[in-house]
Amino acid sequence: MTTTATATAPTGKVRMTAGERAGIPPRRMDFEFSEDSKRYWYADNSFLTTFWTTLSSLFPEGETFFVDSVKNYRHEIKDQLLKDQVSGFIGQEAMHSKEHAAFNDIAERNGLPANTLDKELGMLFKLGRKILPKKLQLAITVALEHYTAILAEQLLRDERHQENIQDPEALKLWMWHALEENEHKIVAYDVYETIGGGYFTRVFAMLVSTIFFFAIVGQGHIRLMWADRSLFKLKDNLKGIWFLWGWKGLFPQLFFKYMDYFRPGFHPNDHDTVQLLDDWREKMLQEGGILADQIKNPSHVRTTAA
Repeated sequence: MTTTATATAPTGKVRMTAGERAGIPPRRMDFEFSEDSKRYWYADNSFLTTFWTTLSSLFPEGETFFVDSVKNYRHEIKDQLLKDQVSGFIGQEAMHSKEHAAFNDIAERNGLPANTLDKELGMLFKLGRKILPKKLQLAITVALEHYTAILAEQLLRDERHQENIQDPEALKLWMWHALEENEHKIVAYDVYETIGGGYFTRVFAMLVSTIFFFAIVGQGHIRLMWADRSLFKLKDNLKGIWFLWGWKGLFPQLFFKYMDYFRPGFHPNDHDTVQLLDDWREKMLQEGGILADQIKNPSHVRTTAA
């Protein structure tokens, strides 16, 4: 892994953050979501727009839980590379929480209770922190990070997503998030293995997480559609359901990568995204890229895999 992102110290020496050294540079963003942006920004479809908004509503509290579960074992990590990767993971996830919170505020202004969903998830995770063993909390993070990694990979690979996200600022948010999810997709998994996490707990956590994921997203989606008064828009809903669940739909396409998680010996790097990430860094972060003028710490953007 070669990292070209640098910062210059007052002495003139080149200084890099721990995350940059590990190829996981935290990038400070400050998206400006317009209150006048298109209401149905995904494919001009109420069902799909509220679906993606439901996912966004769960990120601030969800990613805070991810960070906390990894921090629980930070003191046990001896390998310097993994220490640096954890620092990058924490920095990136913190920025994701911040920017999705801003995105959720726009949904609130459109009458969608995105922040309510986030607060409710926060209460669930607060209970989980109290009653669940820390190793199981980390295993849940590993499972949900697998979800975000394979979904993010699809966002980057499938041009339909990029065509369907019709708001320019929303496109920047989702593509940037997808890039960084794949940059740090191994971190929670490697921490779990380092602290002696086993196969049974990993698989059990995935099964439980899957049940909760679909239950929480499903009820949240219904509530957003109700608030949007689109719950009974039959045409939009049928189109949306087909897009998510039909032949070549979003979730059927993810099925085999999801099932790969249950294979003994699985590792997130088994899903090769090296070239994909290089291509998207070029599209987004280099001069003229869609995020080149957005990043508040531009010296920290150019991380390439060798």
